[in-house]
Amino acid sequence: MGKMIQVRKMYENADEGILTPGDVLANAIILQAVKDFRRASRKALRRPDDSKAARTIREVSRFFRSRYFCLLTRLDGPELLERLTKEICDEPKRPA
Repeated sequence: MGKMIQVRKMYENADEGILTPGDVLANAIILQAVKDFRRASRKALRRPDDSKAARTIREVSRFFRSRYFCLLTRLDGPELLERLTKEICDEPKRPA
């Protein structure tokens, strides 16, 4: 029980209250999905025939539109996906 209190104090935020360990986990899941999407999108731009990158993009896109995503956060999943896509498209092209 003492460790949970330490975790809660560590993530205290005046605007949002206290982040629970569940909130921390939810944030980590979403951040990993963002990283996966960025990595796969960049790879797909360099190698359009990469089926693994295409599959990751599909899976993460489906996650951002899912009910599960809505349970994890108050973020707008489709808007996040749109912003990530724009971010990737607006990046300068790097050589393969």
